[in-house]
Amino acid sequence: MTAKEKTLRAQLFELLRPNDPLPGARRWRTAHLVILAIGLLAVILLSVDELSPPHRVVLRGAIWGVTLFFLVEYLARLWVAPELPHMADMSPLAARLRWACSVPGLIGLLAITPAIMLAGGYSIAGTDAASVFCILWILKLGLHAPAFGTLARVISNERAPIASVLIVFAILLMSAATGAHIAERDGQPQQFGSLPNAMWWSVVTLTTTGYGDVVPLTPAGRIIGSLLMISGIAVLALMTGVLATGFAQEERRREYLRVWDQVTRVPIFASLGTVTLSEIVGKLRTRYYPARVTVLRRGDPGDSMFFISNGEVEVRLPTGGTVRLGDGAFFGEMSLLNRQPRGATIATTTPTTLLVLYASDFYEIASHIPALAEAVENEARRRREENLERQSGGTTS
Repeated sequence: MTAKEKTLRAQLFELLRPNDPLPGARRWRTAHLVILAIGLLAVILLSVDELSPPHRVVLRGAIWGVTLFFLVEYLARLWVAPELPHMADMSPLAARLRWACSVPGLIGLLAITPAIMLAGGYSIAGTDAASVFCILWILKLGLHAPAFGTLARVISNERAPIASVLIVFAILLMSAATGAHIAERDGQPQQFGSLPNAMWWSVVTLTTTGYGDVVPLTPAGRIIGSLLMISGIAVLALMTGVLATGFAQEERRREYLRVWDQVTRVPIFASLGTVTLSEIVGKLRTRYYPARVTVLRRGDPGDSMFFISNGEVEVRLPTGGTVRLGDGAFFGEMSLLNRQPRGATIATTTPTTLLVLYASDFYEIASHIPALAEAVENEARRRREENLERQSGGTTS
């Protein structure tokens, strides 16, 4: 494969990579979701028997168009599979086979099944076919939900508490079903005459669904039902608490690692040491900006400062001049230190990742890390002198 082909493949991979913050990748994901929505809407409307034949023809055409789009997408993803970081050491053929057998690959294969059926002479005839298409395509929505990976990690991390809750659920389910079977089987043999029937009522009651199709009539049965309903609320609340806590902890870990990776790219932080960095990371927030977006406007409150992890910004001075800041630079410190409104407008020139430090957090960090505060103050002083030399009469931030 030539270098040009490799470059083309790498560029296409950047476009198709999930969760990539670049504008092209975001536009691709938006277009993908719009086309998916069109396909799902078409299969839903096709199931309506009252539609006229011309409308059905249009809907069938839309379905086949979306199917062919997914086919092209699948082939493209199969081609760029060797660019995946965890497959870099594999041969192109092995990487593509590995991707084809992965969850995204299998979902993509299911999505193009209609194209395979079309090649075999299949035609869309009615409601049954529309339902099949809808079931296959709806799986692609999962590829746009990064929280699914988080959910899997949360379940893995919290498997012991979750297993304990499920055991409690099973104990309550079987105990209530057995008690209701004993108390109600004589009066309601059809509903409670067997344990499987009693377990149906127990599941409905324990999950607080309460269909009302089966209701205990004896005093003992109603007492069991009352206790089961209360227990059901407690079990569901316990499960919700376990999952919510796991999600919060996982999200904090992900954000910490994401910010840490960005912080290490800023020279002013790199020399502070691991212990100091860990304190700073907890205070910073990551912000992603596309190109040509205004980050700050002149006159905005000076309540924060920004560090450039990667990218470039343009400082537009009140006098009409401009200054460009790149990787590792920071801005907004003069307004933050002086507690004055912003003196310049700042906009991105390329896609930029910024680390935001708010005033309250800055002063808290400065009390523990004098070296950081001193570096920021020195830079503010240098820029102030530079501005005076330009005789601009303003500040850079």
